[in-house]
Amino acid sequence: MNVEEEVERLREEIKRLGKLQDDGSYKVTFGVLFNDDKCANIFEALVGTLRAAKKRKFLTYDGELLLQGVHDNVEIILKPAPAAVAAATSAVVT
Repeated sequence: MNVEEEVERLREEIKRLGKLQDDGSYKVTFGVLFNDDKCANIFEALVGTLRAAKKRKFLTYDGELLLQGVHDNVEIILKPAPAAVAAATSAVVT
């Protein structure tokens, strides 16, 4: 699996495990992702995939390197897709 495929799978897993926010983004903690059995089976290097997704501006989180235990409560925010942002904005305006 290449990096783009892993980032896309990560986005799917964050949507599965995270909570949808009012702005269309999804929020999940690092501990939830790291300790999920399905994620453990999919991602050989979860931290590396998170960094790749952050670099591509698909998601945000505080810090550069996340470590199990120490950073379990760090919130990872999957940014909304541009279409979702437009829909959320138009819903507020209408």
